[in-house]
Amino acid sequence: MNSTALSDIPPIVLCFGATDPTGGAGLQADILTIASMGCHPLTVVTAITVQDTGGVDDVLPIDSEWVADQARAVLEDMPVAAFKIGLLGSVENIAAIAEVISDYPDIPLVFDPVLASGRGDELANEDMLDALRELLLPQTTILTPNSIEARRLIQDEENDEDNPDLVECAKRILQLGTEYVLVTGTHEHTPKVINALYGEHGLIRSDSWDRLPGIYHGSGCTLASAIAALLANGLPMEEAVKEAQEFTWQALKFGFRPGMGQHIPDRLFWARDDEDEPQDIKH
Repeated sequence: MNSTALSDIPPIVLCFGATDPTGGAGLQADILTIASMGCHPLTVVTAITVQDTGGVDDVLPIDSEWVADQARAVLEDMPVAAFKIGLLGSVENIAAIAEVISDYPDIPLVFDPVLASGRGDELANEDMLDALRELLLPQTTILTPNSIEARRLIQDEENDEDNPDLVECAKRILQLGTEYVLVTGTHEHTPKVINALYGEHGLIRSDSWDRLPGIYHGSGCTLASAIAALLANGLPMEEAVKEAQEFTWQALKFGFRPGMGQHIPDRLFWARDDEDEPQDIKH
């Protein structure tokens, strides 16, 4: 550590995730969000993706030893205030990350379980689901699944319900070891998007948001990264979840559509003039 006082260093967030060449999701989304919220992002690449704003065409997992080495190199060099996990890439990567973070039990871990792309491309198989349930969820401070992910996480051969209640999903996820779970309601057929935060004693808060037009690429990454940044800044969990939702909703509101697929959230919306709301590019 150099002579710079820790008080002069922005809070540091270490992100494990995949690259996204569109800049809409993945590590690029993490970097934009975390920097926008006054923190310094560190990145550990778990996979390289081939994708556009329409969906994911291919995923190349990084060797798990490289994943662990990337993480340990920066953790031994800089003080990390929060972890954020996104796309994992392989069972071996899950095991490697779980081993690394087990050495830092006091650092909050925000886990966005990226199980499929917005188009529905499969990004986690059953072996990976078993591994993350066993190895990562017991170390997770807050899990941020959408309703589809929440249902998939609690389903197994003994529990094949097609559409379990989200309250029951949250309860079962908490039983797997995570401290909090924020279930987002974008995929539910409700007039407004309802996001619900649960803890060991049940529902902590429920927030309702106006549904925005368009389909967004990277909304989950933005929300989880914003929570991680706010926790790194010292906010308590309930306040961090509330402010992260506000940030994410604004980023989506000012989102833009640079390609032929989904909209991309504008994580730097606050730097624009109010009159400068972007328009879709015509193709």
